[in-house]
Parts: sequence; structure tokens; C-alpha cells
Amino acid sequence: MKRTSRDIRTANRYRVLRRIVAAAPTSRQELAAATGLSLATVATLVGELLDLGMITEVGFEDSAGGRPRGLVAVNASGGALIGVDLAETYVRVELFDLALNVLARAEEGMRPGENRPGQVVDRVAAAVGSVVARAGVEGTRVLGVGVSMPGQVDRDTGVCAYAPNWDWHDVPLLDLLADRIAHPLHLDNPLRACAVAELWFGAARGHGDAVVVNLGTGVGAGLVLGGEVHRGVSNSAGEWGHTTLVLDGRPCHCGDRGCVEAYTGAPGIMLNLRETSPDSPLLRPGDQTATVDALARGVRAGDPVAVRVLGHTARYLGAGVAGLINLFNPEVVVLSSWVAAAFGEPLLDEVREAVARHALHRPLAATRIVLSPIPTDPVCLGAAAFALEGALQSAGRGSGGRAARARRAS
Repeated sequence: MKRTSRDIRTANRYRVLRRIVAAAPTSRQELAAATGLSLATVATLVGELLDLGMITEVGFEDSAGGRPRGLVAVNASGGALIGVDLAETYVRVELFDLALNVLARAEEGMRPGENRPGQVVDRVAAAVGSVVARAGVEGTRVLGVGVSMPGQVDRDTGVCAYAPNWDWHDVPLLDLLADRIAHPLHLDNPLRACAVAELWFGAARGHGDAVVVNLGTGVGAGLVLGGEVHRGVSNSAGEWGHTTLVLDGRPCHCGDRGCVEAYTGAPGIMLNLRETSPDSPLLRPGDQTATVDALARGVRAGDPVAVRVLGHTARYLGAGVAGLINLFNPEVVVLSSWVAAAFGEPLLDEVREAVARHALHRPLAATRIVLSPIPTDPVCLGAAAFALEGALQSAGRGSGGRAARARRAS
């Protein structure tokens, strides 16, 4: 799609703000050097961000003989952002200030069979209301709500096109949420959310090419190429979890067989445990989170069944990650989301060994494989960044996102 001058201006404003968040306090000269934009362009964009109240002047730095350079930083109290991690087993919501520090959290459980659109919307609305109340933030200070929805989503229309684990097809999620949430809403996918979080604050920061492997109920890969999140022509890039790993293998929720997700997602790990030890006390039927947690504790305690299941899972995961390394030649591969966090270093060690057996030597030698260092929920953090990006776009066109447009039309 052809980008307009407004699109380019908004993208550049976003780049400058992202750099200020990462490196504050900073000068206009440092911003120009870091972003590759001209000093005149940076000065203009900084002026716009100051006018919006998103950043503030914080003094001067000494210079060697020249005029002191003015420093800017994020105006943390200039607004609030909300990130929603809508997953198959929970809804987690975090409220952030503009520096993306967490001010409040809320979580709603999702039991099997409670995934109809109306039920999901109820839980999201309740959790969003809860964090606003807990933080004591006026509703008018909330610049936007970023919603991460598993599956394939259309950012422009706010539609969940396909969510295989819930069998959702063409659900107008943001329209449904706009009836309950009076803030601008922005939709995307957890693969992009994790990639944005790692690019801003995590292991992908400062790298041009990275792959963020999202390990949860579903599995996918957020792609950072050339220093930017890669979305693909229909915002579907990264559906690596639905590439074939085993010909005619296990059935997957997507309708295919032998997908990466069927062996390395949380339900697949449960099946790995069942096949290894059908009567294991580590298995918690119907509760994937409890099963993964029990396995992780078992691995740390040296339980032979748990260790065997982890090795079996890492064998499949390593083969899949090796393919990503051969294909994209990234500087870093980040293991992210709740399954990776639960297993931690033992999973990382096993995956590194498995990748070494399958990846080509040259791309592997240039790649680090690491766990996500982000201490909070990376999906919520990335979703909040979607809301920040949306707020900048809205400022550029004088509107306030989907909820605001719905209110104006009513």
C-alpha cells in the first residue's frame, strides 16, 4: 500500500517517541543520530510531541564549547495506556503511564466453553474497568486500549478473522468492545505484541533482525526485520505455529495435521506428558496452566518424567526454531510468553541443544537464543504500545479511534 505523507510523519513521530522512551533523557541531536532523521525533522517532531504533552523538557546537558543541548524525556503523567492480553485461558489487563510503567493489573479467568464473543467481551470490559478504578485514573486520561487477540486479526476493521482455538470466524471484536469500553480501541495479535515489547524494552532492543517465539496455548513467531515489526500483506506474518513439523502427525485446531503448535503449545505439552506417562500425577486434566506449572516444578526437582517430557518438547521446538534461524538469519531468537517463563532456563538449555542439531552453522553462529527478560506480561506491554501508536495516529488526524468514532456517530 502507498504510504501518505501523514503516514510517514506519524511513523517518524512514533520512532522518535520510542527512542525517547528507551533512552531518556536525550537530546534532539542524539535522537537524530539514533533514528537517522535530520536534525530539523527531529526538532519539528519533538515540538509536536511537546505540544501533545507526551514529552517534557528536563534541562540541558553540558557540551564541549557549544550551546548546551536541551534534553527531553517522556511525560509519564501525560496520559495512561491500557494493554489487554486476551488469551485462551485468561484475560489479563495492565494500565501503564506514558513511560510504560505498570500502574495497575487485573485478571479474569477463562474456563473451557466460556469463549463465546459475548462472554469474552464481558471479561475484557470488567478487567479494563477494574484497572482504571485501581489506578485512580480519570477516564479522560486514558489515551487508548490495545487489545491482543490470538489468531488472525484485521487491524483496520477490528475484526478477528480466525481464531482456531475458539473456532471464531469474522467476529467484529472491537465493535462489540466499543459498546462497553469508552476509550479508543486498537486490535492486533500476540505475536506482534510480544515483538513490539521485545523491540522497545526486551532482548530485541537495538537489533535489526529478531524472532520472538510466543509459547502459550498457541504458538507463533513475531518477526522484527530491519528494526521494525513485520506484519505481512494481510497482518498474518508469523503464523509459524501452523507450519508442518510432522507429516500426517497430530491433528491441530487449525484443521491441519502435524503443526508445530500441536507438539509445543500447552495442549501439545499435555499430550506429550500423556504419551510419556499416562498416569502421571503431574497431569492435571482440563487445566493446561496447572499441568505446565507442575511439569516445570518437576523439572526443577529432577523428576524423571518431567525431564523426559521437557526434552521431548524441546526436541520439536528446537527443530522448528532451527527452521526460523535458517529462514530469517536473525541476530536473536527470544523465547517468550507464559510457557517459556514457566520452564525458564531448563527449556532454554534444551532448545539450544536441539537447535544446534538442526540449524545451518553459519546462521546459527550469528544468532543468540535467549529467554525474554521482560518482567511484566510482554503481551500487555506490546498491546499498550499499540494504543500509544494509535494515539499518535489519532493526534495526526484529529480523531480518537474506534470508540470515539462510534460515540460521534451516536
